[in-house]
Amino acid sequence: MTKLSVNVNKIAVLRNSRGGDVPNVLKVALDIERFGSEGITVHPRPDARHIRYSDVRDLKAAISTELNIEGNPIESFVDLVLEVKPAQVTLVPDAVDAITSNAGWDTIRNREFLTDICSRFNDAGIRTSIFVDPVVEMVEGAKECGAQRVELYTEAYAAGYAVNREQAIAPYVEAAEAARRVGLGLNAGHDLSLENLTYFAERINWCDEVSIGHALIADALYYGLENTVQLYKRCLAVTR
Repeated sequence: MTKLSVNVNKIAVLRNSRGGDVPNVLKVALDIERFGSEGITVHPRPDARHIRYSDVRDLKAAISTELNIEGNPIESFVDLVLEVKPAQVTLVPDAVDAITSNAGWDTIRNREFLTDICSRFNDAGIRTSIFVDPVVEMVEGAKECGAQRVELYTEAYAAGYAVNREQAIAPYVEAAEAARRVGLGLNAGHDLSLENLTYFAERINWCDEVSIGHALIADALYYGLENTVQLYKRCLAVTR
């Protein structure tokens, strides 16, 4: 079954909006684990506008499921990952001022850089995933860089789902098949939701993990956090 990793960045946004420690990011992450999530994802940025480096350290020390740290591998990020040693690091080419991730890596143009970064993390025993658009050449390039997985950037799928879901999923199926063919593990994330997740999971039922934050936390305002985690896991149950 495809695993669910919940991104807790939005919990940190809410906390930071008032200062103090309400809601407590660590407590929420532990509750999310207890409610059934198989992983916790964080995406610290240099301006610390949501998850802080101190949060990452606290989470690694306390959670029992896999910790996935996403981010642009600038020097401070690389140092944090090598210090914390999460189960997985996901390399994302977001600009310092990006509101959210908005593109995957060009794994061909950036091969030398990504190969060096992957090697450093692999040598430390950290599984390395590269965030890519659903393009076969970018998936194959990630393999050449030494990654163990790719994460497919699913914003385009989510945007096109309501118009023509078969057309929207087609490049993702092709990219996912390429990942399987070259021996890469497969993750997916960005704008996956209760509306579109089941179909994605049905069509790509060999996906290892989905990382979901914004939609899940927004849904929890209506359905409650425990129930919402279970609703997302139910969407993934089609991959059993």
